[in-house]
Parts: sequence; C-alpha cells; structure tokens
Amino acid sequence: MKLLVLGSGGREHALVWKLAQSPLVTTLWVAPGNGGTAEERLRISGRRVENVPLPADDVTTLRDWAKERRPDLTVVGPDNPLALGVVDVFQAAGLKIWGPNQKAAQFEASKAFSQEFMTRHGIPTARSGVFSAPDAAKRFCDELEGRCAVKADGLALGKGVLLATSRAEAHRAVDEILVGHAFGAAGSSIVVQELLEGMEISLHALCDGRTAKLFPTAQDHKRALDGDQGLNTGGMGTYSPAPFLSDAQLASVGHQVLDPWLRGCAADGIDFRGLLYPGVMLTATGPKVLEFNARFGDPEAQVYLTRLQNDLVELLLASVEGNLDRMDLKWSADASVCVVAASAGYPGDVVKGKVIEGLEATNRLVNVKVFHAGTRELEGRFVTNGGRVLGVTAWAPTLASARDAAYSAIRGIRFEGMHYRHDIAAKALKATKSIPSVIAN
Repeated sequence: MKLLVLGSGGREHALVWKLAQSPLVTTLWVAPGNGGTAEERLRISGRRVENVPLPADDVTTLRDWAKERRPDLTVVGPDNPLALGVVDVFQAAGLKIWGPNQKAAQFEASKAFSQEFMTRHGIPTARSGVFSAPDAAKRFCDELEGRCAVKADGLALGKGVLLATSRAEAHRAVDEILVGHAFGAAGSSIVVQELLEGMEISLHALCDGRTAKLFPTAQDHKRALDGDQGLNTGGMGTYSPAPFLSDAQLASVGHQVLDPWLRGCAADGIDFRGLLYPGVMLTATGPKVLEFNARFGDPEAQVYLTRLQNDLVELLLASVEGNLDRMDLKWSADASVCVVAASAGYPGDVVKGKVIEGLEATNRLVNVKVFHAGTRELEGRFVTNGGRVLGVTAWAPTLASARDAAYSAIRGIRFEGMHYRHDIAAKALKATKSIPSVIAN
C-alpha cells in the first residue's frame, strides 16, 4: 500500500513511525513532514519515508498531487486541514482518506458547536455560555464568580483558552479575546465555561460512524511551566496509562460520554470516522467533558502509539470502511512517558534555527524514541523550526521507570534556549488513591 500522511508535528512523526512498521506499507509520503519523518524507514523494505514540500492545509494542491500519485490511504494528522474540508475534497476526487469530514470536524473547529451539541444531547459538561458581545460574556462570568475558562470558538493551536479565578481576571480574558483579538478570527465568539475542580484526563476513541473503540487513559500537561504554571500550550508532555481510573471506571466514563455522543451524531446526521479526543474532568459528581477534539492529541499520540500493538494501517482502514466492530484494540502493559523540549519563548514567539545536539546518542537508547516536531535538516544537522521541538518518549514496565528513562534521555539533548517541564507524570506517582467511586456509577 502507498500511504500519505498530512502534517509536520510530533503527532505526525509518531503516526509515520507506527505506520512504517506495517508489512502492508510499500511507500510512505508525508506532507510536509519534519526533520525526523524523513529519517524513518519502512520495516518491510528499508525504503526511506519521503517528505513532500506541500503545506498540510493547502487542500486543493494536495488533492491534485494525490490524484497523480494515487495513495491507497491518506492519514490526516492536524486539525486545520480537517476543518478546511480536506476529507470531503479527497473523497470527491475518489481518494480514500482517514479523518472526520468537515461537518464532523466541527466538534473541534467550533467550541460553540461542540458545547451546544453536548447540551442538546445530554453529554455531561460544565455550565457554559456562548457569546460574541463582551458585556453579555462578562455578566455570565460574574454569575460564575469569575471562576471560568474563556475559550476562543475556533482553532488556536491549542492555546485559545484563558483561565480566570476572579471577576477581574475573567473580564480581562473576555476583552483580550473579543476586543483585543488575541486569537484573530478564531476569537470572534467565545465559550465561557464554569471552572471545574478535579483530575483532567485525555480520552481517545477510534470511530467508524457507528462504533467507538476507547483507548486507555492518558494525561496531558498543558501549562508551559512546572506546577501547572504559565500559559497554556499545545502540550508539554503526557503519559499513559493514568492511574486515576480503574478499568471498570474507565469503561463507565466511556459509556457516559461516548454513548450519548454516538446517539447525538446519529440524530444530527454526523458521520464521524476518525479519532475523537474528549478532554474530560473527573469531578466528585462524575465525569464532565471540557471539549472535544477531532484528531489524535499531541503529545498523546506519542504515548499511545508506542503502546499500541495492532497494525495501525488495519485499524485506520476499519475506521474508514465502517468495520471497527470486528477489531479488538491491543495494548502493551508498559507505561509510556513523553517529555516535550521547547524553544525559548514558547508558547509565544520563538527564534528558529538553533542547532540540536545529542540526538545520535539518544537515538541509540533502548525503548526510547525521539519524535521530532519543530525541526528541519540544515547542512546535515538538525535545527529548531518551531515552538515544540522534540517529544522524548520512553516506555517501560512501570510508570516510574518510563519517566526516569524519558528524563535521562532528554538530559542528553541540547539546543540554545531549550526548556522542558520537570514534573511530567509527577501527579500520578504521588497519587495515593483513585478518583471517588461516584465516577463508576
């Protein structure tokens, strides 16, 4: 099979790495890819993966390229091409592609759509409101006593959420998005959501329009700095499994979230074939969905795909063709931890072109994989090319040993301005008890 992957981040490198292991794959392209994707080789032939210098959101150019090369399957990594309708465009050209169509991608492309869908179909979520007028938004913030999340409606690279714990902070957040246009057109309207207390986890479910196959738990770390301080980012690290839910509790949470979601999709004529990623807060009164995403998380993909034992090509084909009910997902018992190395200034403006050192030695480590994100090759050396640069991922029989291996590996990598969080998975290792049993009810 010939495969095309769209995207250039750490998630896409992880997808390429996993897809390249399939005996079904004879050719693998990535558009545009990064420094790391171009280093991967197909397991069956040793053939190198080929980067294609086309932006992942140049939908019509990608379609024209694919019509000439005829990939047997295209795999969409990031959210923006999905929101732009790349799946619809490829399907109209007779090209098989994995990912939700434009209507289904609204779950991530519009937080207002997603919030209204949850309310309409009885999916547990936080108290919220959708606003385009600052004064009305501020009145609702006051009803919540200022304890709220103020979210840009549209796509903002995972950074479009401002958290407030007072009326003054909430009003500033509203003005920053609606008046100051901090997130551009993505913030032309906002969702104001009650700030919930509990443990936040990432759920992932592979879907085929009728069936949803739930993944194990993972926990992301969104804030830029240790101790959950600093600005929101696309994700500074993650681990799987998260110890806060038993298998029975995870199944219960999945039913409470996914069952009404599937019924709602059927009622609204939404054919979701792809990866649904709900961010869920485990509260004392049960799970509450914070938001939906319509693709693999990044860096969640890095830990999931190092644990997945299935042939990913077979799973994605089953998702596209509506055959997931015949598939059983198989997972390694190992824990996996990913720590992200970022450029100075991230999640703000960053300087690119810094030489990355230490990769050769790190790449020789056992059960460690360095997934590239913001990198490119320049004169035979890897240099930084974005905010999140690398996702150093390690897997081992215990979470503690996987964490130790990931941090040991990342300490061997250097570039000017490099920073990373030192507390990825620390909450899990300090946890002494599970979430209250009400979650399982």
